[in-house]
Amino acid sequence: MTETEAFRPNWTSPPGDTIADVLDEKKLSLAAFSKRIGCSIDDAKDLVAGRMVMSVGLARKLHAELGATVEFWMSRDFHYRESVARLSGVENNAWIAELPLGDMVRFGWMRPVGAAQEVAACLRFFNVPDIGAWRAKYALLQERVAFRSSPSFESRRGAVAAWLRQGEIEAQSVKCSAWNPKLFERQLAEVRSLTRRKDPAKFVPNLRDLCAAAGVAVVIVRAPNGCRASGATHFLSDRQALLQLSFRYLADDQFWFSLFHEAGHLLLHGRQGFFLEGMGTAATPQEQEANSFAERILIPPRWHDEMLSLPTSSHEVIKFARKIGIAPGIVVGQLQFHRRVKASHLNGLKRRFTWS
Repeated sequence: MTETEAFRPNWTSPPGDTIADVLDEKKLSLAAFSKRIGCSIDDAKDLVAGRMVMSVGLARKLHAELGATVEFWMSRDFHYRESVARLSGVENNAWIAELPLGDMVRFGWMRPVGAAQEVAACLRFFNVPDIGAWRAKYALLQERVAFRSSPSFESRRGAVAAWLRQGEIEAQSVKCSAWNPKLFERQLAEVRSLTRRKDPAKFVPNLRDLCAAAGVAVVIVRAPNGCRASGATHFLSDRQALLQLSFRYLADDQFWFSLFHEAGHLLLHGRQGFFLEGMGTAATPQEQEANSFAERILIPPRWHDEMLSLPTSSHEVIKFARKIGIAPGIVVGQLQFHRRVKASHLNGLKRRFTWS
């Protein structure tokens, strides 16, 4: 650091730190100190914690009781307030940089605001009072994102948090019955039949209604830049579960497998926790169980061996898919997963979705 550079630490120290040190040296209790300067014990606590702004009158009382000059106490408080403002600005900028603000506005999750209002607008979006509360709320997400992302497809905590929060917001408008796992499992047979429908505008409303009847709010939220999640499940309350999908891959085999995978988490693991899927998802026992569940729903065990022995032609795949009542693209996806065909083969049978 050169002589012309100012010392700008990334920490703050209120005048109360100095007050506490002097009180300790003088063996003076906070209660006794508050009486000497003519304030309540609560005001004295606020003063020591840095919550009370220094006045000239207060500085004079500190000078009389603790020593140091009036100018010292006023200067001490001024530099503390200045540091707090500077560090708050740094923290605010760092937090906003974590968020996919452009996509949040572009997708209609937030209205465009000026730079001075960005922090307040984002806090309202997440329904938290301050950045510290946001970090506490999404603390576990940091570990999950880091653990379940591959180096090539890195997810950012802020982007995933924004995607999850939008899912919660959209779930509020879904009218659900109380969580009923037995009914939900029965409904999945009818959900499976929706895979043969081509247009999401037609099958998504039916999908939502079937799941809502069993207490599951299904929301499809576009993933913003930096969010590699394909699906997530957790319980919003004892009565309602959230099943969130991103349509990230925009192909029917991935969409429907993700849906039944998340449904598997709800039925197999209940309220045990929060599940987040995406690139690099760890092969935990719970993830393997959800994968097996999804495969059993899509390709029932009695048809599994026949699928793996199919001649690898479009005609045979279409005929088999019609026989078991499922979309051909899903059969292709399973054949590719089991390495019965190459990842580049038969992809023309998959339906591709687009975001409007």
